[in-house]
Amino acid sequence: MRMINHLLSCLALFLAIAATPAPPAHAAETCPFISAQDLAGAMPALKWSLVSNQDGRGCIYQAGRGDTMMLTVFRNPDNDRARELYATFVKTLGERMPLSDMSGIGDEGHRGTTAADAQRQEASVVALSGDYILQVSVYPIGRRADDTLLSPLTLVARTAIGNVSKTSERFGDCEWLTAADADGFLDKSTLQVQRTGAGSCMMFDREANTMAVAVIATSRTTAISMMKRAGPCQHLAIPELGSEAFGEHSCTKGNGSAVNIFVWKNGRQASILFAPVKPHPESGSVERLKAVAARVYGKL
Repeated sequence: MRMINHLLSCLALFLAIAATPAPPAHAAETCPFISAQDLAGAMPALKWSLVSNQDGRGCIYQAGRGDTMMLTVFRNPDNDRARELYATFVKTLGERMPLSDMSGIGDEGHRGTTAADAQRQEASVVALSGDYILQVSVYPIGRRADDTLLSPLTLVARTAIGNVSKTSERFGDCEWLTAADADGFLDKSTLQVQRTGAGSCMMFDREANTMAVAVIATSRTTAISMMKRAGPCQHLAIPELGSEAFGEHSCTKGNGSAVNIFVWKNGRQASILFAPVKPHPESGSVERLKAVAARVYGKL
């Protein structure tokens, strides 16, 4: 359980880094898990606009009144791992709302809504299908999340579960990281390599020590402003990887043992993150991670 929670927190952190400066979605962008026509048919009372296709991991929508819908797909190395992660999802969701079993969507499903007095209203559906997990959540503004919202949301999940294999997540292959990059950081005998999108990858071992790379398109001005930002981490310039390159380490918030290196070239910025579960020989060390960052820098 601890391993799953650590991996989820690492994945959320580095996907957030990857997504932050992304430009608004173009009209031609589509969600691979549900078409605009199917979404409108399932939820005709709401007019959803696609904000972002999260690189094949899921989609974010907004409606005119400010409602938000998040559709997320998680792929796992095998069915057993998926079932373990699914149990964690159900437990976490059950802490926010009462859940009921749901049949006819994948191998197993649950759904629910928050209480009427909940500060943040939410209607959610989570389903397991083989080694995939689908979660669809709507956060309405100014009204209750009740069955009038949950029933059409279930129809959305019913359609999306049939398309989960369209995710960009793949195990065993990554264009930014190789098993050799794990030397000195991860246990190579239990190593898992996961491609989490066109610009992002992660590797982790049985203990859930994690290395991740996220590549985004951004301007040199933005990269430099990130280098100068104040925050809970110590900054270190890395001029040998360009004047825009820097490392963050010894953070007073989050994982204090983690280290993150940012490099920029040809209009793209890469974040190279090492996040150990507990103090590690390379905890907070920018020096060793520079070799991995240099190899990523060469691919930009």
